[in-house]
Amino acid sequence: MHNFKELIVWQKAKDLVKDIYSSSPWFPEEEKFGLVSQMRRAAVSIPSNIAEGAGRGSNKDFVRFLDIACGSSFELETQLILCLDLDFLPEKEFHELEIKIQEIQRMIFSLKNMYQVC
Repeated sequence: MHNFKELIVWQKAKDLVKDIYSSSPWFPEEEKFGLVSQMRRAAVSIPSNIAEGAGRGSNKDFVRFLDIACGSSFELETQLILCLDLDFLPEKEFHELEIKIQEIQRMIFSLKNMYQVC
């Protein structure tokens, strides 16, 4: 069992959730229950799965939940690309969020490699 609150990747993913919530109020009203909702759920899924995996009893389970968190990060990255394409998000804000997501993805990958069960 790992203390998820001490994991830097969890801390950064938690901060990313706040960034996503802060960026989405500017989206068109009709996207409130569409893309905005999807993005928020994907963002929340990242630190949530890291925490859930950290609370499991084995490294194998931890790695499985890190995989899920990583998948959610790629889902969120795709949704941000769509927001950029649809002009819902300024390019500067997109790039700032993209950098944060990609850093989280690298950190999850590294953490998975540390705990990978052969």
